[in-house]
Amino acid sequence: MNINDSVLSNAERLTFSLRELYSKNGYQPYRMSKFEDYDLYSRNKDFLVSDRVITFTDLSGKLKALKPDVTLSIIKNHTDGTTRKLYYNENVYRVSKGADGYKEIMQAGVECIGEVDNALVGESLILAAQSLELIGKSFVLDVSDLDILNAAVEKITDSKHLQEELVKCVSEKNAHGILSICEDNGIDPKTADSLIALLTLCGAPDRVLPRLSDLCDALGCRAAYEELSEALSVFNGTGLLSKIQIDFSVVSDRGYYNGVIFKGFVSGVPDSVLSGGRYDKLLRRMKRGSKAVGFAVYLDMLERVEETTAGDIPQDTMLNVALPKGRLGEKVYAMFEAAGFPCPSIKENNRKLIFENPEAGVRYFWVKPSDVAIYVERGAADIGVAGKDILLEYEPEVYELLDLKFGKCRMAVAAPKGFEDDRSRTLRVATKFSKIAADHYAQKGRDIDIVHLNGSIEIAPILGLTDVIVDIVETGTTLKENNLEVVETIVPISARLIANKSSYKFKGDNITKIAHELKKN
Repeated sequence: MNINDSVLSNAERLTFSLRELYSKNGYQPYRMSKFEDYDLYSRNKDFLVSDRVITFTDLSGKLKALKPDVTLSIIKNHTDGTTRKLYYNENVYRVSKGADGYKEIMQAGVECIGEVDNALVGESLILAAQSLELIGKSFVLDVSDLDILNAAVEKITDSKHLQEELVKCVSEKNAHGILSICEDNGIDPKTADSLIALLTLCGAPDRVLPRLSDLCDALGCRAAYEELSEALSVFNGTGLLSKIQIDFSVVSDRGYYNGVIFKGFVSGVPDSVLSGGRYDKLLRRMKRGSKAVGFAVYLDMLERVEETTAGDIPQDTMLNVALPKGRLGEKVYAMFEAAGFPCPSIKENNRKLIFENPEAGVRYFWVKPSDVAIYVERGAADIGVAGKDILLEYEPEVYELLDLKFGKCRMAVAAPKGFEDDRSRTLRVATKFSKIAADHYAQKGRDIDIVHLNGSIEIAPILGLTDVIVDIVETGTTLKENNLEVVETIVPISARLIANKSSYKFKGDNITKIAHELKKN
């Protein structure tokens, strides 16, 4: 039967192309034919893209779930002693980031479970790159290795909590955050040299691997280096090698993944469209003795990919910069101008919001300060400047490249003078930074009742609405005039240079140049 593919959407055509690719490479189709117990997902919620699962009770009274994932079902039905190479196209049900509810999402992927060696890891990498090539000609496959990253992190501290904080900084390319963790916890910053070095080792394998070799010898993880190097060798002599980068900001949950991991990006899509790696640890947790490697393609992300993306249409090389409105934004622009990226039209007396200078390769636009991170995360801006308070409160998926060291203040707890906390009662907290407040008191094991306010926070304890407030404090003058005082500092705040993760893959040289010049100034 011939199918007229003109009636198919991009995603549908891609689905058929991916099936053909995987089938030609010896992978068999896998089909989920029943609902899984909710317990399967609740026990492994950290492995899921989203831990929010749609549940229902079946006719026998068991709690079931609409599948948020396929890999867990494949493992559950795997028998040790066999090697299975599977591919799937399944609808999964989860909360998509930015959505206000659950979505039905088409997801494709491959899984290889059993006697998985480096050859099969390399095969998975090749298939991942070929999958990206089917999506669009302009793509990057970032490859990392968790065993190497773990060696660098464990050299700094034995604390599991601090290790996770350090890994989070690595995922954000946040070198200043790594040093701050060391300073705050009395750790010699020199012990972080290897970890920070990993952040700078970003680029083509032939450029990065020689430098990584010496670093791995110093860290005592030579075997992990050899595994990564061998896995990447499958690209030698192929037309795909130029699309491969080593980048240790690619991280996954260390309780489930190990060894080689990777993510794929396509120009024009603000987030990764493919993610995978080795997950032997997940099999251990599910009482299996096998090894595994695989990846998923997030087809819901491809709604943004136009037909032209698959061709050789020139991409926009201008850097889009989101500036915060107001006095802070004027100071930010002055820094960019001093760093060699001026745009004279921005100083004209008009009501325009977008300004560009093609010669400098920059396009600026003014947005509300609290919205900068949204514009960057969603890819409307390649880079921007946002306060650390916004980054902590909303946790956008962005790179935090620089602490610009201005706009300094602090996030603090303030209360009426003479206030004493009665721990036998729930503490009432007024704030517009609900997540920061919740996280702070959760670490202290303190029960709180958050009253979310959008302004005039200081008046809440005066009128008896709450006991304390959590807010930004600059000089403290407003607090003093209202008979309030800071009782605890939560975290220092300053302006940060942030970048969209996908933009960094395709405009990395220009972004790095700007960051370098800003750091000098």
